[in-house]
Amino acid sequence: MDTTMIDECDSMSFADVPFPQVVAHHVAAGVHSYRADLIRRQKVCYGDAADFYEAEIPLQDAPEIATAFRDKEVSRAIQVIQRGEISYDTFLRQIMQAGCASYCVFIKSRKVVYFGRDGDCHIESFPGPRA
Repeated sequence: MDTTMIDECDSMSFADVPFPQVVAHHVAAGVHSYRADLIRRQKVCYGDAADFYEAEIPLQDAPEIATAFRDKEVSRAIQVIQRGEISYDTFLRQIMQAGCASYCVFIKSRKVVYFGRDGDCHIESFPGPRA
């Protein structure tokens, strides 16, 4: 995996580059999936076999993660960021306040799974690359 490109992905996210472009950059970096741990503010990217790379999520003054997972609020935050109405920073804050403790992006199957502290989850599909 190209760790410099992975770091660029994080910069792209916080610069509000659309998610499909960030995913394409992850693919180019050799990433197959990644997990964002919002409790620890850590992101782990996984490549081939045992290949992984861990980086900090640079979210300043993060809110407490709500105890209860509120699926409708997580879904609403996803819809709003997909329309480009909020920043990635704001998106993270909203899902944390809605009880999201982590999320995993599975690139090949094109889905993101958002997890609460007690195993509650929300699964969101995302489109593949445009032809």
